[in-house]
Parts: sequence; structure tokens; C-alpha cells
Amino acid sequence: MNPDTPLQLLGGLTAREFLRDYWQKKPLLIRQAIPDFVSPLTPDELAGLSLEEEIESRLVLEHGEHPWELRRGPFADDTYSQLPERDWTLLVQAVDQFIPEVAELLENFRFLPSWRIDDVMISYAAPGGGVGPHFDNYDVFLLQGYGQRRWQIGQMCDSDSPLLAHADLRILAEFAGTDEWVLEPGDMLYLPPRLAHFGTAVDDCMTYSIGFRAPSAAEVLTHFTDFLAQFLSDEERYSDADIQPVVSDPAQIQRDALERLKGLLNEHMSDERLLLTWFGQFMTEPRYPELVAGEELEEDDLLSALEQGAVIIRNPSARLAWSEVDDDLLLFASGQSRLLPGNLRELLKLVCSADALHAENLGQWLEDEDGRKLVNELIKQGSLGFADE
Repeated sequence: MNPDTPLQLLGGLTAREFLRDYWQKKPLLIRQAIPDFVSPLTPDELAGLSLEEEIESRLVLEHGEHPWELRRGPFADDTYSQLPERDWTLLVQAVDQFIPEVAELLENFRFLPSWRIDDVMISYAAPGGGVGPHFDNYDVFLLQGYGQRRWQIGQMCDSDSPLLAHADLRILAEFAGTDEWVLEPGDMLYLPPRLAHFGTAVDDCMTYSIGFRAPSAAEVLTHFTDFLAQFLSDEERYSDADIQPVVSDPAQIQRDALERLKGLLNEHMSDERLLLTWFGQFMTEPRYPELVAGEELEEDDLLSALEQGAVIIRNPSARLAWSEVDDDLLLFASGQSRLLPGNLRELLKLVCSADALHAENLGQWLEDEDGRKLVNELIKQGSLGFADE
């Protein structure tokens, strides 16, 4: 896409302007970001999803058995008939992985890396419902899907911001509102990380939250060093050849010892190929790994199926990305990586972005041994699969 084309989704801003002036800096209210938006799901359909075992859902009751009571799904058929008329919220996670029409909304956000997108959470709130004033450590777009919701934004927060004593929810003990808007269907509010916000349903309403993956520094360091450790032998150790004799206190750790330690760490932490491999695998780990399950398939059976008109689609729970390594390519698929020859670049782009793969658009790649093998392996891994008839 052209980054300098004004976008309705961003209120007439270009992608370049939005990323320069707002992304991770300040909030942006966009009236009719998606004009005449009609929610792909009704409140009853969303409630129906919360009854499913494989779908993550929560209920928040402001005046439950204790203030801001949290209940976790799956819920029973009679759950909703027993709830009060107001002041409660249902949240259903990763709806884009189960409802294709919801997943289509993400096409509007292709000016951002697809591997940064986490999921689309949908919330339904009875009048007065909300989850309390809070902040997130990631970017989020809040698209109003149905009814009206009042949003207040406040101060920037951090780990030292005081919270209410609550076992499950991170509700701010102090909220200093600075701006307030009521959103109608099609309106959208962008919030940068750590900005306090408080949403309250004016009437029965639904909000679509497009959230982004933002691993913490602790996660990055912990996971990368665990990944790195599998490539290091026990013989690689701290060493001090050519050390100088102690001339003062033998208990003192000298500066040169610290420099040797830094050298040991830098030698491995600065390996760009290993870092890229880990990062791609980490950022494509599926939210629900159990939903990425493949099937045994021979290449001849793959070719036969495609010749008979079969269509291959990406598993909605899978994550795909790719990058370059010298003249080769790395494909990352649901937490795994594959080193591939550079001539497969267009196939990788097709696999990562196409709505469907079939004999027509796969074309030449079915005649290429590496290309054919790649598609087959992705089906066996579960990142790709045959579309239902």
C-alpha cells in the first residue's frame, strides 16, 4: 500500500503521518473510521461463543459477589439470564480466529506489520458496564461495533501507578480524566501504551479491540537466552587468559573482569542470525497452540487434491512471517522457522498474505521441488489446511 495515501480509517491521515505523530505517542479519535459499520456479530452470537470450551471468555460484574467480580468461561446456557440488568461486561478473546468476518477487519490495518497484531477481542456491555479505569502495555484500536460507549482518557501510567487490591484485574486506584467522548458504531479510538482509559456503556453496546503484541524486556531476555542456550556447549565458559597478577585486594572484582564478561555476552547476544531466528519464532507463536494441528499428507496427494479444485487456507490460529538472511529466506510459521532458498520469495509472500491458495495462484510453485515441499510441510504442521467443502 502507498503510505502517503489518506485513509478513512485514520480520519484522513496517511499511514506515514499517523505513525509519525500518533503511534505510541498520543491518542487519536476517528469519527466514522469505518462508515456505516455493522457488527458481524450480534450480542447473542457473542454470548454463544462464550459457551464454547476452546474460546477464552470473561465476565466482569462491577457489583458482583465482591466489587469488580471476575468470572471465567466457558459459561453455562443459563448464565446470562441470571445477570443483573446493568453494570456488567462480557469479553471474548481472539474472535478473529473463529469468525472469518471479524478476521477481515484486520485487512484495514495492513499499514502495520501483521506479526505485531495480537487479536481482536470483542466486548459486550450492559448499560453502565465496563472493566474499570486501567491501562494496557500495548497499542490498541477501539472500534465501536454496536450501541454507544463513553470513553475517558487520563494520565500516563507505569508499574508504580497505584492499583486497587484485586486478585485478577488491574484497576487503577487513581484516575484523572482529561478527555471524554461518546463513540457510535464505526467510530474508533486509538490509544498508545500506558495511557489510562475508562470505558462505560451508555446503552447495550459492543466494542472491537484490536490489540498488538508487545513482549516485555523481561520476556525478550528470558526467552532469547533460553533459546540461545541450546546452541552453546558446556566448554564455552568465562575465561581470563593473560590475567594480570593481583596487586591490591584479591577480593575485588576488577574492571577487566567485567569487560571479559561483557565480551562473552556480546559474542552470542549480537549474533543477528540467531536473534532473527528467535524473534521470528517468538512473534509467530500461536495464542492457542492446540488449535494448530496438521495432518499427514504426501506430496502426490497434495497435487492430486489441487488438480481436483481443492483450496488451501491459512489456519486462523496460525501466525506467519518471513525475513531475509543473506541470499536466503527465513519463513516463520506458528513458532517454527525454515531456511529457504531466495527464489521462493514470491511464494512466501503469497503464503503469508493470500486469502486462499489453489492450483491457479500456486501455478509454477507446484513444479518447484522446494515450493511444493514447503506447502506440503505447512499443511502437515497445521499452519495451512484445506478449506471445508
